[in-house]
Amino acid sequence: MIEEYIIPIIVIGVIILTQALKMVKEYERVVIFRLGRLSGVKGPGLFLIIPIIDTVMKVDLRVVTIDVPKQAVITKDNVTVAVDAVVYYKVLKPDAAITEVENFKFATAMLSQTTLRDVIGQIELDELLSERETINKDIQELLDVSTDPWGIKVTGVTLRDVSIDDTMLRAIAKQAEAEREKRARIILSEGEFLAAQKMKDAAQLYQDVPASLKLRELQTIAEVAREKNLIVVTNSTDTGDIVAMTSAVSKK
Repeated sequence: MIEEYIIPIIVIGVIILTQALKMVKEYERVVIFRLGRLSGVKGPGLFLIIPIIDTVMKVDLRVVTIDVPKQAVITKDNVTVAVDAVVYYKVLKPDAAITEVENFKFATAMLSQTTLRDVIGQIELDELLSERETINKDIQELLDVSTDPWGIKVTGVTLRDVSIDDTMLRAIAKQAEAEREKRARIILSEGEFLAAQKMKDAAQLYQDVPASLKLRELQTIAEVAREKNLIVVTNSTDTGDIVAMTSAVSKK
């Protein structure tokens, strides 16, 4: 009689053992609930649970990538831009990720979208185009603070693309051209100012040292002679001698 029950008992034991024996990979953890209460976190490797009494939920600890879809956002200076991003996060506390939020993946994705809109709405277009690294860091910090109670760590945020309509692009191009023209005018004005300052200093030097003016006059005459010019206009009292000397040099 006993032998008749051995095989069914063995089969039942194997089934129970199969249900009780669990295995998870290195990058996975299992959150166990015993009669509805949180019992603990198991893994990696093999472990046992109590069938029927225990229920399990598996959590992946690897970095997850969220593709935040492109969305229209109005910047602080009332410019509409289309922005999309990529968010990277990982689960640090599997029990919190299961018990603190209904669906941590969906919640993190939605939070990423709203945080992106909030941050972009508080900055101007110029800052958005030139300070992407700073904006990425700000979004990451805000997301990390919000997801910390869920046991989630946001490891990175990257703004992938910022699209602007053609009208705004033309306006930006005109603004950039005007900025370059302004810088060119400033540089030209500074050059003229420095040249005038040097001329003022030279005039003061000629006034203080009359001999230097005479030397400069002779140097000018020599330069004119090399160019074969026959007439030299001067206010000197020795004009005749100067013209004669210049002509002689030129004839040679």
